[in-house]
Amino acid sequence: MTSNAPADDQHDDVMYPSAIPFVLVHLGCFAAIWSGVTWQAVAICASLYVLRMFSIGAGYHRYFSHKAFTTGRVFQFILAFLAQSSAQKSVLWWAAKHRHHHLHSDTERDVHSPRHRGFLYSHVGWIFYRQHDGTDLVKVGDLTVHPELMWLHRLELLPAVVLAVLCFASAGWSGLVVGFLWSTVLLYHATFCINSLAHVRGRKRYVTGDDSRNNWLLALFTLGEGWHNNHHAYQSSVRQGFRWWEVDVTYYILEILSWFGIVWNMKAPPAMVLRNEQPLGARVINRAARELAGRFDAHALARAISSALHRADPAQLQLPTLHDILTRAHEGVDALSHLHLPRIPTRDEFLTEARAMFARTRSLNDIVDHAYEHFLTSVRAQLVIIR
Repeated sequence: MTSNAPADDQHDDVMYPSAIPFVLVHLGCFAAIWSGVTWQAVAICASLYVLRMFSIGAGYHRYFSHKAFTTGRVFQFILAFLAQSSAQKSVLWWAAKHRHHHLHSDTERDVHSPRHRGFLYSHVGWIFYRQHDGTDLVKVGDLTVHPELMWLHRLELLPAVVLAVLCFASAGWSGLVVGFLWSTVLLYHATFCINSLAHVRGRKRYVTGDDSRNNWLLALFTLGEGWHNNHHAYQSSVRQGFRWWEVDVTYYILEILSWFGIVWNMKAPPAMVLRNEQPLGARVINRAARELAGRFDAHALARAISSALHRADPAQLQLPTLHDILTRAHEGVDALSHLHLPRIPTRDEFLTEARAMFARTRSLNDIVDHAYEHFLTSVRAQLVIIR
């Protein structure tokens, strides 16, 4: 694995050799027909699923990606080793990709957005594309200072191999197939569902400028990671289930560990966030505004205005400026009635649409104002091109 993908390597060809082991792990699960399914192996499978899902949620995600709590070097290494035993690449790769995801969530620069590349790509396909193979070490500079994490980065499959050998040693072929392979495949798809399903199905409590959703069923299977809209609303919170009834097993375990001083400085969402009264940042407002503006067809309106102007009687026509057209016509000013301009959406219509699209937020008017200005600017630009 390279530290950074070269600039001329940003294309979408699939790295088929890298995909082969992933497929073989899935096919290997059918070897249970030959190895048998023992109760010991099933117990190993269940235990490894829970243990490694915790290490993914607490380690890969909340600690290494978001620094939601603090711990010592020993437990940091344990979390990294256990997380990498899930065979989901190195802790540095995982954290770098996840931080990039939050910077560009559900935009065209997101590495795994269902909105732009489809469900299957966001679920699993993206990890096999060459442009996503490299690790942007700049994004995880706070982690690269630890030699033990760099060592794990270079030997990313070592923890998984060690665990597989232990499973075989303790329960034979059934331990390897059922205990290790089954739990690994279940971990793959439970984790991947946060990238895909949690951006497609569920409820949105917060306006986050992306498609993140809370999904209670995913939260159960992922020990709390399914409260994804909560997480996108306040990323550094160690707790992702913000309500008492939002089960977050990973947080409960971390809370117990904090009693023994293994973890500390656990960050909590501010009361304003819990009440959904926090002002939104400029980036979230702009993303939400562009999404709102996209509900209104600026191109079609520009073409209709241009057509009306061309049909007007040149002898009577005093061509208005684009500013006149867009600011006076939508207010119903009669001075332009002789042009028979199409009806232009009002800000109130944008506000009505925003209330239907977004969750409750004190920044709704800011979103509407930005969306309306973006819409009018887009119409102006289209008119210039058409005329």
